[in-house]
Amino acid sequence: MLTLSVMLGIVQIIAASHTESLQRGYRWTASPRDEQVEPLRGVAGRLNRALRNFVETFPLFAAVVLVAHVTDTHNALTEWGARLYFWGRVVYVLLYAAGVPLVRSLVWNVATIGIVLIVGALLLS
Repeated sequence: MLTLSVMLGIVQIIAASHTESLQRGYRWTASPRDEQVEPLRGVAGRLNRALRNFVETFPLFAAVVLVAHVTDTHNALTEWGARLYFWGRVVYVLLYAAGVPLVRSLVWNVATIGIVLIVGALLLS
């Protein structure tokens, strides 16, 4: 699931970058980007915010997964935690891109619970 989560991050980077370039124009993309710009709107803004959120949560997920691996802590909690994180993040970015409120926040909690489950497995081992 760690590798799949890295791949998800790469897809999010590409999607956010591409939609931003479409909104701002490729001339801006190729520029040094020194000037102030308007905030991104619509899908481009939502994908950018979803990416920022991924960047906030992924280091925590990666850290606990790597600690679980190094300490040979592999059980149902770590497996479910990793799956909840990955699939929660997949659904989260899709809901965010579509502009779905509330449910998106609930799904964010699913991914976060995944991290908590792995932490719990580490504490119980």
